[in-house]
Amino acid sequence: MTGLLANAILASLFIFALAMALTLFRLFRGPSAQDRVLALDYLYILAMLMMLVLGIRYASDTYFEGALLIALFGFVGSFALAKFLLRGEVIE
Repeated sequence: MTGLLANAILASLFIFALAMALTLFRLFRGPSAQDRVLALDYLYILAMLMMLVLGIRYASDTYFEGALLIALFGFVGSFALAKFLLRGEVIE
């Protein structure tokens, strides 16, 4: 791995960690439930991106599979929370 790629990976991981910290602030402080759901969506997207960058860093397929699972469960969770906020119940 070249020095430029290693520095770019470290910089991107730092920026993702900073974005996660700001998102956690919004998640706990959000004035409405919709803001909290959007923060939770963004949090799982950031976690997925961090897993992808770590997969590139360590050249391991396991990180990519973990990122795929995070994306899958995050989508289902977002769908369930949106349905709950709209109707007040998840299962009809």
